[in-house]
Amino acid sequence: MKHVSFSGRLVMVGCGSIGQGVLPLILRHIDLTPAQITIVNSDERGRAVATEQGVTYIVSPLTRDNYRGVLTPLVGAGDFLLNLSVDVSSVALIEFCREAGALYLDTCVEPWAGGYTDTSLSASQRSNYGLRESALAVQAAHPEGPTALITHGANPGLVSHFVKQALLNLAKDGGHDVAVPTTRAEWGALAQSLSVKVIHIAERDTQVANIPKERDEFVNTWSVDGFVGEGCQPAELGWGTHETVWPADARRHEFGTGAAIYLERPGASTRVRTWTPLEGPFHGFLITHNESISIADYYTVKNGGDVAYRPTVHYAYHPADDAVLSVHELAGKNWHMQSRTRLMMNEIISGMDELGVLLMGHHGGAYWYGSRLTIEEARSLAPHNNATSLQVTAAVLAGVIWAMENPARGIIEPDAIDHERILEITRPYLGEVVGVYSDWTPLVDRGVLFPEAVDAAEPWLFGNFRVT
Repeated sequence: MKHVSFSGRLVMVGCGSIGQGVLPLILRHIDLTPAQITIVNSDERGRAVATEQGVTYIVSPLTRDNYRGVLTPLVGAGDFLLNLSVDVSSVALIEFCREAGALYLDTCVEPWAGGYTDTSLSASQRSNYGLRESALAVQAAHPEGPTALITHGANPGLVSHFVKQALLNLAKDGGHDVAVPTTRAEWGALAQSLSVKVIHIAERDTQVANIPKERDEFVNTWSVDGFVGEGCQPAELGWGTHETVWPADARRHEFGTGAAIYLERPGASTRVRTWTPLEGPFHGFLITHNESISIADYYTVKNGGDVAYRPTVHYAYHPADDAVLSVHELAGKNWHMQSRTRLMMNEIISGMDELGVLLMGHHGGAYWYGSRLTIEEARSLAPHNNATSLQVTAAVLAGVIWAMENPARGIIEPDAIDHERILEITRPYLGEVVGVYSDWTPLVDRGVLFPEAVDAAEPWLFGNFRVT
């Protein structure tokens, strides 16, 4: 099914697992030809897929000094720049596209190479909070212009649309007769009226390969560079108004919206209790992600200048078991990368990615809404994908289509766009999409082995979720 026609050129920067997985979907669902597409990548990893699809492939790593020279002949008014790279500044490409009159989409706000570890900047400035603020500053300076949809992968991205659908489901199941909100204020009021205190992006990846992880090897089901980069950043979370106990290692940001805090430790060494329907309770990594900040900010309700309501929001991620072993080894090497990496793809023999949002504190206790996609389903639905990557590539495809359908919305985040349209496009690629209630709380079965609850009378405090 072709969702939209596009007469301009489409330039993809980066062609790792997500670029290779989304290219066939773009050609399947967008009415354009391979001749309209050019891939610019830092290495040869995506050339085979590009050649298979008949797409031009250029090896030219983008830097501060050359990106304009490389991209200017390729991207002009009415074209589309799809940024799926690492170590290339998202803000630089957003500004370039605004000047050129081109559409833009990325899956995270990325700095130039070395930006995550630049000690001339504070931890706050290097954080996802800081990177988001740099994009919002461009948005404030230039509120109009060609659409630049930022941070629209699976998470960040798709999960923001899951949150909206979950809120509507909660309202309906609770007997609330509410119209679908049309403004940010209305969405915030709905979340507040439902007493949603905490939102986890709760994900359990159970994919298993027939090639086990080896010593001194980092294995993952999606970008190793991306996972290690964000895992080594400080843990970040949206900080809710119901929180009464301040973490000893937490710090506030001295600029921006104030919707989030960070911890003085890497996300890949910070664990939290969470729950998904098939896995049940488990410990996940509190990996920093843009949606932890943007969702908390989007649903903030203010009374005058004071914050009256905000949920606590963060990622709670249990990757594939071999990836957990890889993180354990990485931490043991004091966060120095292993000498070899491997993306799990064809060697996967079983498992699924259970990715959703867990809303807690409301009338139903806990409610998980999301996608359960098996490796078998993923392979039957799209080439060059596993279960994890297809949840991302489907969301990238949907974001590209939405931007083409809405070409003059300026810089915009997933939380502010039409969730129904995105879910309509992505649902055929998400496997089983379900909503499940649970009476689980982070205090269940704690007993004498885990007595460190910070307040047994209020289960939804961050200190009760955190594994200390």
